[in-house]
Amino acid sequence: MKDVPVLKLLPKADRRIRNGHCWIYSNEIDVAKTPLKLIESGEQAVVLNAQDKFVCTAMINPHTLIAGRVISRREGNFLSEKLLKKRLLLARSLRDRLYEKPYYRMVYGDSDALPGLVIDRFDDSFIVQISTAGMDQFKAVIVDCLHNSLGAKRVIIKNDGKMREVEGLSSDVELSGPSIERLQVIENGTSMYCDPLGGQKTGWFYDHRENRNWARKLAKGKRVLDLYSYVGGWGVQMLDAGASSVTFVDASESAMAMARENAASVGGADAAVNFLQGDARAVLHQLLDANEKFDMVIVDPPALIPRRKDVPPGERAYQKINELALRLVDASSAEGGVLVSASCSMHLPAERLQLLCNQAARKNDRLLRQLYSGTQGPDHPVLPAVPETHYLDCFGFQVLQSY
Repeated sequence: MKDVPVLKLLPKADRRIRNGHCWIYSNEIDVAKTPLKLIESGEQAVVLNAQDKFVCTAMINPHTLIAGRVISRREGNFLSEKLLKKRLLLARSLRDRLYEKPYYRMVYGDSDALPGLVIDRFDDSFIVQISTAGMDQFKAVIVDCLHNSLGAKRVIIKNDGKMREVEGLSSDVELSGPSIERLQVIENGTSMYCDPLGGQKTGWFYDHRENRNWARKLAKGKRVLDLYSYVGGWGVQMLDAGASSVTFVDASESAMAMARENAASVGGADAAVNFLQGDARAVLHQLLDANEKFDMVIVDPPALIPRRKDVPPGERAYQKINELALRLVDASSAEGGVLVSASCSMHLPAERLQLLCNQAARKNDRLLRQLYSGTQGPDHPVLPAVPETHYLDCFGFQVLQSY
């Protein structure tokens, strides 16, 4: 690359990057010596420490708090069409080693050295989300590589995430290939469908695959309540695993419609299936008023703590929803019931979710016995030096009456 801009960091500001983190904050840059505002949004730059020693190459956005995202720690290595293709193929290779069928998160941003890029694969269909200005400049290259190097029949660019607005990017949805209203997804042996265009994010949440697989083991013959069910990723798999009944709860009418189709597609003719559209907490109160009970209750809400400042009210929300859920768990038998409780809030550590669930249980005079602890699947790999890449936690509890 010619005329590559140079950014110099403040003293000691390179330590976190040298320890493996991938983000450079705007307040870590020595703007007196290297004016950040002179760099165009999305441009790549060489980053030096205060002693003028090479640190990394990075994508830059001078208008955001995260002003730089590491591309390479090798001098002279910038993101190019060749390097992008290489990293896409490496990402695909890892997932193909992990899963028998081509249904997975193929690219998980910084964890695959592709900052601002997420790609979910549904066999020969790929859904792409780009959230940074630097990666947005490679959109055409990404689409071309998916078609010509990875055999994509269809590529959907679904650029409608909140981060695009932060990065100064517009929202857009584009289709390269034949149109489609729904995509098949196969997870833990269960075939279902999702809405790639109208659904949330990429239309599906692969991150809970391993957690759902664990819950399947306890579902046979049980009455299951699936809160925040979306298109039925949890509940449909419990039906497929032999649950005697599943009640799906979600606020979205379109998600409920897709959940109905997915539930019907797995059979379960002898199982009772119910669909309750509405706010989860309101529906929980209705079920409590009706004296309903379930053998297994699944609580998988959206992120209730989107920002660090939302921690106090968010923790209260997690505790309250689990309190209500626990009141519906039938713990009357010797084997008790099961609560599956999850959080996709990056700012809620696993041990805090565990504690909140226990506090909710004690308020209901119940005892919890932890049977399972899970996180996001290996197609969402975590970088130990970047705690932000770990966002998902899931617990499976046996719920017992006090003794």
